[in-house]
Amino acid sequence: MEGSREKIVQIDISDEMKKSYIDYAMSVIVSRALPDVRDGLKPVHRRILYAMNELGLSPDKPYRKSARIVGDVLGKYHPHGDSSVYDAMVRLAQEFSTRYMLVDGHGNFGSIDGDSAAAMRYTEARLTKLSVEMLRDIDKDTIDFAPNFDETLKEPVVLPSKFPNLLVNGSSGIAVGMSTSIPPHNLKEVIDAAIKMIDDPDTDIEDLIGIIKGPDFPTGAIIMGKDSIKEAYRKGKGRITVRAKVEIEDIGKGKQAIIVNEIPYQVNKSKLIEGIAELVKNKKIEGITDLRDESDRRGIRVVIELKKDVNPNVVLNKLYKHSQLQTTFSIIMIALVDGQPKLLNLYDMLKYYLKHQKEVVTRRTKYELKKAEDRAHILEGLRIALDNIDAIIKLIRSSKNVGEAKKGLMENFNLTEVQAGAILDMRLQKLTGLEREKIDSEYEELIKRISRFKEILANERLLLNIIKEELIEIREKYKDERRTMISIKEDEIDIEDLIAEEEVVITLTHFGYIKRVPADTYRSQKRGGKGIAGLSTREEDFVKHIFATSTHNYILFFTNYGKVYRLKAYEIPEAKRQAKGTNIVNLLYLEPGEKITAVIPIKKFSKKGYLVMVTKKGMIKKCELSQFDTSRKTGLIAISLKEEDELISVKATDGNKELILVTAHAMAIRFSEEDVRNMGRTAMGVKGINLKDDDYVVDMSLVDEGNDLLVVSEKGFGKRTPLEEYRVQSRGGKGIKTYNINEKTGKLVGAKVVNENDDIMLINTSGIVIRLEVKGISRLSRTTMGVTLMKVDENNNIASIAKITEEIDEQ
Repeated sequence: MEGSREKIVQIDISDEMKKSYIDYAMSVIVSRALPDVRDGLKPVHRRILYAMNELGLSPDKPYRKSARIVGDVLGKYHPHGDSSVYDAMVRLAQEFSTRYMLVDGHGNFGSIDGDSAAAMRYTEARLTKLSVEMLRDIDKDTIDFAPNFDETLKEPVVLPSKFPNLLVNGSSGIAVGMSTSIPPHNLKEVIDAAIKMIDDPDTDIEDLIGIIKGPDFPTGAIIMGKDSIKEAYRKGKGRITVRAKVEIEDIGKGKQAIIVNEIPYQVNKSKLIEGIAELVKNKKIEGITDLRDESDRRGIRVVIELKKDVNPNVVLNKLYKHSQLQTTFSIIMIALVDGQPKLLNLYDMLKYYLKHQKEVVTRRTKYELKKAEDRAHILEGLRIALDNIDAIIKLIRSSKNVGEAKKGLMENFNLTEVQAGAILDMRLQKLTGLEREKIDSEYEELIKRISRFKEILANERLLLNIIKEELIEIREKYKDERRTMISIKEDEIDIEDLIAEEEVVITLTHFGYIKRVPADTYRSQKRGGKGIAGLSTREEDFVKHIFATSTHNYILFFTNYGKVYRLKAYEIPEAKRQAKGTNIVNLLYLEPGEKITAVIPIKKFSKKGYLVMVTKKGMIKKCELSQFDTSRKTGLIAISLKEEDELISVKATDGNKELILVTAHAMAIRFSEEDVRNMGRTAMGVKGINLKDDDYVVDMSLVDEGNDLLVVSEKGFGKRTPLEEYRVQSRGGKGIKTYNINEKTGKLVGAKVVNENDDIMLINTSGIVIRLEVKGISRLSRTTMGVTLMKVDENNNIASIAKITEEIDEQ
């Protein structure tokens, strides 16, 4: 007992707990939970990829059972539970978990609904082509190896990683006292940023933020705003809001449905649907009549049917607030740098990656240089031997043993031991002239390579150029389109700087489908042509509004309820010429029964500018443009309307223009804008034209002296008449006749003030568009019928007309 007491060491228990816990914490941090900044991998992922590489599971080889792979990882490198290894491997093979998959899985590897993968004895796997790039040149002394857990084997400390995997695939992990959450990014954007740092040593983090737009999740969805992304990139931590990608569709009988096509990253689709169902059951969200999952192998499709006359945007906002259709992703960019956890910003992550690549390429170059020098050394000996072949053969034949022969070669011909050994191993076929030429050719090539390797090692710029070339090669092989959209918040107007200012044509159909296309999409045609398809409309739909504007201009949408909504032109989704477009209810908060009746582009809300509005019943109002310089999602009152009246036309003016109103029954009145006093935004206005009982106003234009008034009838007839033929009258009169209406022509559908340099577009109720040069349209007097501008059959009428000016064509 006395002897045993002498071995007891007195230790304070609190000190021991602190030391032991710190040791444990650092073990978790370094050996389990955090990725290395160089290759973006945790130890378990690195060991899986290395073990698969050792098994020869390249993309061109057959799949191997997952159980075999997991067994190799456990037995050789990772002495932990088999489920931890298999779960990590499964995640690398899931397209909804990993942006660029590193494991090619064969079998059931789980689903976005939370279904777990099949047991490892059923599934198979191999490396993907991209993961081969992670391991490229690992056998060329590019990285350090360390003993495995039982010191029987060596394992890599880090992988060469020929692309910035930490940013490309991201990482997440919970350590002790810290956690990391790095989102995935688009490979092309990340490599472009790395190349920018190579090309320009003065690159700063703001330059990189301009190249890497934001995270790019494997599940797509939408990130709300850029400010939070920029903050996270600058500081290394932040929070971003991610929303599901949805559309609002008409499903018939006056009902609409919210269609969910993409969900936020790491959201379980089944639990999302269960959560929405629970909200409906508890009456937190009302107006939903059906909820079903129509997802298949082509993608996600969750249908949320709504009651009739329910505003889908109101329901959608509640879903964003209460369900996982909108989530918050916390960004904490912590990674291991030289074995120590560090909080890194975007610049730091790429800086450390490029530092790693410089080391990898340097070590590879040194390895290849030594290999080339060793081979050149042997070839020098072989060349000496071939030059003195007779003497060497005589020496070898006279030697008693190999040792004596080797010693004789070294002494008589000034050869090294390696060279002497190579000569003794040389086969007789090397004595032929052809073989001698091969040796000389190989030696000359090696000398060039050795010179090149030494040049690379002596010149950092050459080294960086090699890294750049290899990154470009990876980018061109594996780049793809960004999946995650980044939305524009109203308080983030700097996004406009990223959008090119260009002239566009915007169309809006009767059923509310809107799109924008470049103005030059429609080429000019001869008068009387049949036109080209302007868009693909649904049955019984037709184009109601078409206008040209710039992407940076505001678009004011006036409705039949006398309200106005505001968007930037670039916020309207761009589409192909024949595409249907996006339903306007996805962009504006329209009430049930509310329809767009007038649209007007505005560059800026000047205090000197005015808006002149005309209603179907002939009321006119002038209002300062500055009164509309506010954005309200639910719209602003633009004009108070009488019963059964609606707004049909709005023009921006300077307060000194003349106006001309045209009615369906071909009456026109021209009067000065000064006849209409300036009114408040909610005023009703005054009488612009005195209408007959069944007549109504079809359009209003601003008078431009020397130009013509072009009128078009519903059966495709039209003409232009000099504005001089329309005398100035007092506001509120009956006007004068402007067109000869008959059964063949039909009533007027539109009127525009034009000149000979303008083009016009005509759109019929089938969505067919024709673009005509105004100078090709006959110039006739007020009371004539006009000529055929567009051929229409008995089932079609002209629906709308629009003017394309010379200035737009020049753009």
